[in-house]
Amino acid sequence: MGGLGEHSLPAWMYTDPDFFERERRTIFRTAWQVVCHLNDVPEAGDYQTLDFLGEQVLTLRGDDGVVRSFHNVCRHRASRLADGSHGNCGHRIVCPYHAWSYRLDGRLASVPPWQGFNGLDQGEHGLKAVEQEIWLGFIFVRFEPGLPSVAEMMAPVAEEIAPHGFPDLQPQGRVTLRPRPVNWKNVGDNYSDSLHIPVAHPGLTRLFGTSYGIEAKPWVDRLWGDITEAPSSNWVERVYQSLLPAFDHLDAKGRRRWSYFKLWPNIAFDVYPDQVDFMQFVPISATQTMIREIAYVRPDTRREVKAARYLNWRINRQVNAEDTVLIKRVQDGMASSGYESGPLAPSEVCLRGFAEKLTRLSVETPR
Repeated sequence: MGGLGEHSLPAWMYTDPDFFERERRTIFRTAWQVVCHLNDVPEAGDYQTLDFLGEQVLTLRGDDGVVRSFHNVCRHRASRLADGSHGNCGHRIVCPYHAWSYRLDGRLASVPPWQGFNGLDQGEHGLKAVEQEIWLGFIFVRFEPGLPSVAEMMAPVAEEIAPHGFPDLQPQGRVTLRPRPVNWKNVGDNYSDSLHIPVAHPGLTRLFGTSYGIEAKPWVDRLWGDITEAPSSNWVERVYQSLLPAFDHLDAKGRRRWSYFKLWPNIAFDVYPDQVDFMQFVPISATQTMIREIAYVRPDTRREVKAARYLNWRINRQVNAEDTVLIKRVQDGMASSGYESGPLAPSEVCLRGFAEKLTRLSVETPR
């Protein structure tokens, strides 16, 4: 293939199991992953879990109000401790295998005396902590150091995000898991590609026309579109347009702007006037990805705000259905002997930057 500045990644990188294992060892060991928002665990004992490429994470609010993240694994025989995606464990985390119990700050609290662990140093057998960073209320974890902090990586877009009040966001519903028979990069590529929108998303074209902004920063991509004043021919979109002035915490431009931010390598925030959607492309195998997503909203009980959020969901449900078909078509094509790599247009800056980072970090990084 040509130089990375001219062509996209080669097709084999989207299907090859050995390359997927290289990505697991290099890219994803140092990549920040979102577990949840602080407001997903408001009370002592509340927890959220994340399973990611063999790692199990438990994020837990302690009796002291502090939120911490641990490996969701008992120090005795490696049993999973907390079940499900979320819950409340009370004042202790109790292993369901041998009843070892842990305080909410991770310290080993007790071991049943009949098990014969006399003289066990309980201070040395607390839960193993996972490195954690809280950025604007969102709780990130990673398994090895390497990349800059989330705050540093997101700094180029911090000013634009600030008016949306990320620290105060509340979860709307629960995390949804959507399996897709595609490579994780295929999902990310699609959401950093503005060229397909006028072709494949008629609803977005009615809302935005054909003009989109796109830029690639060192660690975060940014795409945006401004909703036109011309009423859409679709009633859902037209009513949504009419409700946008209700969001008076934003300036006039912010009330009509949909922005998308993709944090390297597999996390995205869709930022709308009415809500913020979080999306994570969780790699499962070379050809399997789990899309993990949830919406967050500012506390606001006005009827017009509730209506706007419902209409947003209606619009994006259709967009997601269209994207589901598109990424499957691309993944199928990546297995064809008739495709190796494709040319990149001058505007495809996000795809070019992604390809350069992935190649540098996954191929050149010794491990």
